[in-house]
Amino acid sequence: MTAVQINAMNTELWQSIGAIADSEPLMKRLTRYAKKLVKEREADLTLMSKEEFFQRIDESKRQYERGEYISFSDKDEMNRWLDSL
Repeated sequence: MTAVQINAMNTELWQSIGAIADSEPLMKRLTRYAKKLVKEREADLTLMSKEEFFQRIDESKRQYERGEYISFSDKDEMNRWLDSL
């Protein structure tokens, strides 16, 4: 997602919040939903930002360059290694 798209989404979000800001029941619902989203994000470790994803790729490249990796000559060798975990 580009910075322009993120800014557009932020603008839309704040406009929507502004439209319901004078309604306490709706603001309470919005707050509960936002907290629920935060819990989902924290619970699912597979969710990550694009920046986090590319940081992990970069770190993996550095590990490879340092020789910190495992290679297999065939699938049986890989399966034996996986079974040993």
